[in-house]
Amino acid sequence: MTKTKVLNVGIDLGTSRSVIAADNGIRTFVSSYVGFPKDVVSRKMLKTEIVFGDEALKNRLALDLYRPFDKGMLKYSDSSEHPEESKKAKSVAKQLLEHLVDLATESQAGDLTLRGVIGAPALASQKNKKHLLDVAEEILDDVMVVSEPFAVAYGLDMFYNALIIDIGAGTVDLCRMAGTIPSEDDQITTFKAGDHIDEVFLDLIKTKYEKANFTVTMIKKFKEENAFVSAKGERVSIELPVRGKPTIHDVTDELREACRAIVPEIVEGVRKLVAAFDPEFQDALKQNVVLAGGGSQIVGLQREIESYMKKTLGYGKVTKVEEPLYAGANGALMLSRDMPDEYWDTLKSRCKKNVIGIVGD
Repeated sequence: MTKTKVLNVGIDLGTSRSVIAADNGIRTFVSSYVGFPKDVVSRKMLKTEIVFGDEALKNRLALDLYRPFDKGMLKYSDSSEHPEESKKAKSVAKQLLEHLVDLATESQAGDLTLRGVIGAPALASQKNKKHLLDVAEEILDDVMVVSEPFAVAYGLDMFYNALIIDIGAGTVDLCRMAGTIPSEDDQITTFKAGDHIDEVFLDLIKTKYEKANFTVTMIKKFKEENAFVSAKGERVSIELPVRGKPTIHDVTDELREACRAIVPEIVEGVRKLVAAFDPEFQDALKQNVVLAGGGSQIVGLQREIESYMKKTLGYGKVTKVEEPLYAGANGALMLSRDMPDEYWDTLKSRCKKNVIGIVGD
């Protein structure tokens, strides 16, 4: 049967969360974890051969747990020294993407042509982007890979004199928009992002409270609910077990220090992109800096960056997107929807596979 109905999807395969937005109005996400039962007991308990997202995290003691993405990219995709690990990461990522697409299409009747745009870190290598295309093969009929902050900008109609800062778990991606598809010179990727905050926070607590027992999962959840960089505010405490007994620990200073650990590289990236911009348009760029991604919700970060810009660049105006979780997927969906049929047909004619297309290289 010939597929006639087209469904566009925008996808953000993130280190921490993977998000999809579709033409049919469905928007959803899943934590980027995939688990497989360890033995016959765990298989009987879970009644399935594969578990995704928060359910996998909740049952991780009974699972071989995988997180296929690291620093915003498919694990081992830039290395030739770990072929088996790379193959496994690609396989798990494919299962995660298939699950995500199933969530968005489970109510759709009939055959579909699935067209998708996938966001990637701003300066992800050509090899890594090609791996994403491989992951999408046989799941999506047509697919493009674009810079994640470019997808955010596209969804916000910010095509000109805008600087997007997309703060995820694995990377912080900065992208300068000047009315065209951004080039490599318009983008910066740093790797001190949400996961880096978790690592710093965990080490600081270990040093201060040697007798406390905790995991990075506990720390990550607490950080996501309480992250801040401002000097003022209420004290924050976390309940951690000490010899099995729940005990309150004040972690205000440690959380602030950990969250601030990502700021220097972010603000240096802002300075570089502004300073290298056409001087006639630098003021307009400085007035339109936009925070996106989960890290944009760190309390006080907006003002912290503005303060830095005032000291080093004379002025800065920073805002936050209204939907940090979906901003990238929404923009990717809009881009997929706006591409004419002729564009997709051209992509197909250039290669043997439908799944090809890397924008921004």
